[in-house]
Amino acid sequence: MRKASTAQIGRPADSGRGRPQRPRTGGTEIGWQGLAPAPTFPSMAQAHHHLFETAIGRCGVAWNERGLCAVQLPEKDDAATEQRLAKKAGGSSPAEPPPAVRALIGDIKNYLGGAKVDFTAVAVDLSGIDDFRRRIYEALRGVGFGRTTTYGELARSIGAADWEGARDVGLAMGSNRLPIVIPCHRVLAAGGKLGGFSAYGGTKTKEKLLALEGVRFDGEAPRLPGM
Repeated sequence: MRKASTAQIGRPADSGRGRPQRPRTGGTEIGWQGLAPAPTFPSMAQAHHHLFETAIGRCGVAWNERGLCAVQLPEKDDAATEQRLAKKAGGSSPAEPPPAVRALIGDIKNYLGGAKVDFTAVAVDLSGIDDFRRRIYEALRGVGFGRTTTYGELARSIGAADWEGARDVGLAMGSNRLPIVIPCHRVLAAGGKLGGFSAYGGTKTKEKLLALEGVRFDGEAPRLPGM
């Protein structure tokens, strides 16, 4: 049985307390090779989305000219999944995905089928997200497959060392619109406890995603594919 472990995420981004700031109106693009600018998706007037089958049910992604702007795990039915996805994207319409999105969909399918996949190079659009949460998400993308961290450790990695920092990390996880790509399921509560999860199915979904990566909280839980 493999127990949950914590990952050191690196040096703090700065020495300040890192309190949340007013969101900026412009967006930040994170290119295919991490933080370096890179070509993203074809220019579009608005976000588009697409649903697709996976080992755990119908998931969805939404994208715009800046990159991926939402990922949705299965809800109770397709209508609920699509509604939640479009809301996350700030309004979107169904469309056939361009090549970059098709490749990402293939990677998500493989991941949910039990394969080890690295999503750190995926271009994401963090428009409307304040600087503090953006730094949290960028740090979290460095926590790789099969590794975990805690709310407090993630806060400390960006220079927010007090209990408020851990609380703010928890809030950022709850509002993450890009699960799997920004892997909020890898963030645990203090002491390595499972903690919460805002996706449909709650902590059971979180536990199953971690089981895909070999991180278990139940010695009897089977190695999936799928859930």
